[in-house]
Amino acid sequence: MLTLQKLKHLLMNAPDNLFGLVICGGESSRMGSDKGTLTYYEKPQRYHVYDLLTPLCNKVFLSCNKTQAGSISGHYLVLTDLSEFENIGPIAALLTAFNLYPEHNFLVAGCDYPFLQESDFRNFLSQAGRKCIAAAFYNSQDKYEPLLAYYSSKAGALLREHFNNKEYSLQYFLKKINAEKFIPDDPKVMISVDTPKEYVAAQALIGSVNNL
Repeated sequence: MLTLQKLKHLLMNAPDNLFGLVICGGESSRMGSDKGTLTYYEKPQRYHVYDLLTPLCNKVFLSCNKTQAGSISGHYLVLTDLSEFENIGPIAALLTAFNLYPEHNFLVAGCDYPFLQESDFRNFLSQAGRKCIAAAFYNSQDKYEPLLAYYSSKAGALLREHFNNKEYSLQYFLKKINAEKFIPDDPKVMISVDTPKEYVAAQALIGSVNNL
């Protein structure tokens, strides 16, 4: 159990320049709803992921668009996409974050991955080189998971260059800079839940594990 004393200890030992960024995304056409509002662990997933990152980062933000911002509880820090970066996908979250906090590094997590645990992020950070520009989880299809990733402050200027060149793909960005690859022990943590059927199945699996 994470006691208040333990939480304070973890926060005191979190790197001062590491911020967490939870990508809320928005309404998914395949899911038919905002995946950040789905519940797997007694609270909306966006808040659950926020809690996962809190012990690892000096500060955590929920990244969202203007429509979502009004629905987020006042207990959480929010970064709303800047107008110049609207409607270009998840890269908007990072461009906004680096625009406001250019000297910080960001641990990024999407709301699509219900099987992730705090220990997965902790293992990831322990293996990601502190001097690397970026690092990300890497799946069996030989692709990066751009929303399970670490972006250093150095990545901020490079992402801005990509934006100026109208290149909005984070996958392309990570490949281009040869970002470090992290392959977790359990590939299940990279499963993205994208449809109502997958959501029901994930809920059932998580429920069965919690009831053991």
